[in-house]
Amino acid sequence: MSRLAQRLGFSAADRIAIVHADDIGCCHAANVGAFEALDAGPATCGSVMVPCPWFAEAAGYARERPGVDLGVHLTLNCEYAHYRWGPVVGAAAVPSLVDPDGAFPQTVATLVERARPDEVERELRAQIEGALAAGIDVTHLDAHMGAVMLPPFVDIYGRLALEFRLPLFVVRPDEAVLRALGAEASVPVYRRAIERLEAVGIPILDGFDDRSLHFEPGGGEAHNRARLAKLGTGVSYLICHPARGGEELDAISDTAHMREFERTFYGGESGRRALAEAGLRTVGMRALRELVRAG
Repeated sequence: MSRLAQRLGFSAADRIAIVHADDIGCCHAANVGAFEALDAGPATCGSVMVPCPWFAEAAGYARERPGVDLGVHLTLNCEYAHYRWGPVVGAAAVPSLVDPDGAFPQTVATLVERARPDEVERELRAQIEGALAAGIDVTHLDAHMGAVMLPPFVDIYGRLALEFRLPLFVVRPDEAVLRALGAEASVPVYRRAIERLEAVGIPILDGFDDRSLHFEPGGGEAHNRARLAKLGTGVSYLICHPARGGEELDAISDTAHMREFERTFYGGESGRRALAEAGLRTVGMRALRELVRAG
């Protein structure tokens, strides 16, 4: 039984999706696609990448839409070889977070190997403060490439949620899965983190699906309908990456055709129909922020 669903006014048997648009601010194509999806639905919320070159445009779009539900996509990696970004506090202030070119590392493994937690916290706080200063009514926190949810940084993630009184993308860990991955040592770390968050009223999500950008051309409809079908009861975080296809997106990423499909699916009638046929309700992260701040 999902206590969170009931706190949000749903029944215990409901299947509820937070339809979340990632990577806003990454590039112009991501901004156009994400705000199209958020304007039209069924996307319900999204998050901005403050260090990225097109963040200022994303903030401008957000200021034009005072009710838009946007969080901060806390960013410590830059996964592209030829399209780079780095820390908002500057490379000199957080040297353990940058490659020789002054940008964030491409892989999470490199980040974990090098990053000092005090520098991670300094940079992440600056990203949240940067979003607020740009006029975004920040509703939540989440994690680019999952980096800040890893054991070296998860306590920082939780502290920032408490400091700014925000919900975050956090799901009770599947301990069997962690053990199967050889991550037994992480089990108590996550258990303690979840207990601390719950004790102070931070909502814990019931499930998630991160299988965005995992389909061949022509396979988007079937793939995404399968994602919807697998969501369980309670409140689940459904990640998507809507962006407008074109030369810019093609030059940045080999996922362009998938991002373009997700723009039309999670920002159009086909996606709305698919969620309805799957029997899914939707909600944004602003509703969870109201729970946090009411407590």
